[in-house]
Amino acid sequence: MYSDARSTIHGMRIFIVFLLGLALLWPQSGEAAAQVPILPQASVDTTYSPPSGNTFIVNAGGDLQAAIDKAVPGDTIVLQAGATFTAGTTFTLRNKTGSGWIYIQSSAYTNLPAPGTRVTPADAANMPKIVGTSSGVYAIQTDSQAHNYRFVGIEIRPAASNFVFNLVTIGGSEISLANLPHHIIFDRCYVHGDPSVGGRRGIGMHGNFIGVIDSYLSDFKESGADTQALWGNDGAGPFRIHNNYLEAAGENIMFGGQDPNITNLVPSDITITRNHFFKPPSWKGLAWDVKNLLEFKFGQRVLIEGNIFENNWASAQSGLSIVITPRNAGGSDPWSVTQDITFRLNKLINIGGGFNIYGDDDVAGHPTLLTRRVLIENNTFTLLNWDPNDNRTVFQIGRGPSDVAIRHNTAFVLPGAAGRSAYVLNAGTRLSDNFDFTDNIIDFSTYGFMGDFTNTAQATLNLHFTATYTFTKNAWIANLSTPTSTAYPAGNFFPASIAAVGFVNFAGGDYHLLVSSPYKGAGTDGKDLGADIDALTAAIAGASSLSPPRNLRVQ
Repeated sequence: MYSDARSTIHGMRIFIVFLLGLALLWPQSGEAAAQVPILPQASVDTTYSPPSGNTFIVNAGGDLQAAIDKAVPGDTIVLQAGATFTAGTTFTLRNKTGSGWIYIQSSAYTNLPAPGTRVTPADAANMPKIVGTSSGVYAIQTDSQAHNYRFVGIEIRPAASNFVFNLVTIGGSEISLANLPHHIIFDRCYVHGDPSVGGRRGIGMHGNFIGVIDSYLSDFKESGADTQALWGNDGAGPFRIHNNYLEAAGENIMFGGQDPNITNLVPSDITITRNHFFKPPSWKGLAWDVKNLLEFKFGQRVLIEGNIFENNWASAQSGLSIVITPRNAGGSDPWSVTQDITFRLNKLINIGGGFNIYGDDDVAGHPTLLTRRVLIENNTFTLLNWDPNDNRTVFQIGRGPSDVAIRHNTAFVLPGAAGRSAYVLNAGTRLSDNFDFTDNIIDFSTYGFMGDFTNTAQATLNLHFTATYTFTKNAWIANLSTPTSTAYPAGNFFPASIAAVGFVNFAGGDYHLLVSSPYKGAGTDGKDLGADIDALTAAIAGASSLSPPRNLRVQ
């Protein structure tokens, strides 16, 4: 009896200690942790593994479509490097019986970069050219259920001085998941619009198991319409976009934009890694409609990691670079949603604004599902004053998304024009649940963290967010004056200058913290405030930038 009672007391003590431990780990003062996004649950195997079946050689003047029609899974179609194959009526990928691959590749394959190495325009001399001839004719399209095609070392372009709406369209007209094209890969290809007149889209990815890797897509630009290097709308996924140079005026990559043909379809399991998103500064002031670098109008289970996003300015929109805003474009797809999006270990440089995240569509009569579970972590941002109309906000949030976590980022805003660390829109529309803003090093700039009808962080949190927010251990690099302690929740820091933060070499772009920095190991997790620079550097290795980061200001 005595031993049972002692065991019971001992067990109660263990349980109490356990509860105390949970109390220490759980967010305090009514706070709740933001839910972590679900990562992609499926992937595209893009391993280069040439088939061993028959080989069809198509030299200059040969019939590429006849070779496609004749080939069976396991065959290879070799196109003569330097030869031009013109799609007068579009080259069409057929649905074949069997699960093997058909490779369509250059005769000069051995002169191309090895698998895993991105091609450049300099490699075009070793590529055959598939050419689209007019705005209404694709260079390449697919039959329903076409599958297991891989293009390797091919240049795909319009005829000289021709504007083509879509160079490559994978699917796009199917009305059932069973009929979607699938397992189609572009590997070390050079896909581009006309340098003078541009082009609307590079590759339309409206299928399943689509991969674009080690490729170079450029000169997609137009006046009066959105343009994309890559666009996905009617495909379920998964998608793998890895190690590409991506250049477009409108959105370098976009998912969504029109109502899908298939009910309840949402592009899913999207992996975007080690790409260079770029808008040439020479486009500034020209007629091309410039909008964003990456946009999701719908999509779920997305990983965006190890990319460089370079150059964006106000033009057809306000210069915000990463857009996550669900859109029921035509009013017939209320299932549209942007959720489970992880954005980590990316470098954003020379941009007019950072993120725009909306909870739902703000067009009356166009309902969508709620944006939820978005993680923005371990990224660096440098915002420039490209244009007087630049948004110049690092994080813009509207219409009450749920479970948005912004953690361990390092962000700078060029002084000289009004800027904001964060801005929250649409007061009264919906309160955001489980907001997490922690462990960042961020420019206070002119207005800091503010919102509609509020000009301090505490007032903005009170008006726009439920009491479940976490807002602590952020270092706000003050501009002209340090905010009072009552304007921001307790536990935040206000270094008076760049020098007071203690970077290893700010002027040289090294944002590691010195051992002597007061923010070394000061995070809620015991790590340094700001981005994990070592992890970020490793993640973007090979993504490469065409220009060095610009120093934003002296210390």
